[in-house]
Amino acid sequence: MSFESDLRKKLGEIFGTAWEIRDGKVVPEPEDVALGKDAVRLDGTVLYADLADSTDMVKSKKPEFAAEVYKAYLDSACRCIRQNDGVITAFDGDRVMAVFLGDSKNTAAVRSALNIKWAVSVVNEEMKKRWTTDFVLRQCVGVDTSSLFVAKTGIRGSNDLVWVGRSANYAAKLSALRNPPYSSWVTSEIYEHMHESVKYAKKDGRDINMWERHYWEEQSMTIYKSSWHWAIS
Repeated sequence: MSFESDLRKKLGEIFGTAWEIRDGKVVPEPEDVALGKDAVRLDGTVLYADLADSTDMVKSKKPEFAAEVYKAYLDSACRCIRQNDGVITAFDGDRVMAVFLGDSKNTAAVRSALNIKWAVSVVNEEMKKRWTTDFVLRQCVGVDTSSLFVAKTGIRGSNDLVWVGRSANYAAKLSALRNPPYSSWVTSEIYEHMHESVKYAKKDGRDINMWERHYWEEQSMTIYKSSWHWAIS
């Protein structure tokens, strides 16, 4: 069989067979989803954490330094995510994706974003102890919630899960926004359903809203941004 014939046969299977879809209650592992037309459907909140200015850093700094910054940021972000019961689902270069489930999924994801903001300040402090550099680690986190359709893509021996749904797409796009000092961005669905503990902070005896309304021109929708952080003791 020629390469083209083999390709067309496989495409016929992809486009011509029915999906087997089941509702999920937990974040599936890659081995839980078959490579064919198998899928899991669930309601989840997606968080993307993305390191800013990494291209310029790689171009202008020693590779050892850049690698340490990558490792420090992703390790810190993952620790914050797991602290809030998020499940890490993918790494893409200098960013990490996580999914949160359950009744408190929006609040947990937002708390993670604020925790990551704090952790970055710790990373910068530790970095300065070991490197003489003008580099300052900056980052952004995006969060959205929606129904998700989880399938496996690739070929046998080289495959991974793909998360299809608005929240995966929007969270990734939000994490690419650059507007310092704002580093946490959430959709209105997240803002309206997250707990007040991650919406307001006490200051001088008053409740201060940690979030500001913002119009996202790219998607023609209202979102919310925050420059606040939440320390983990």
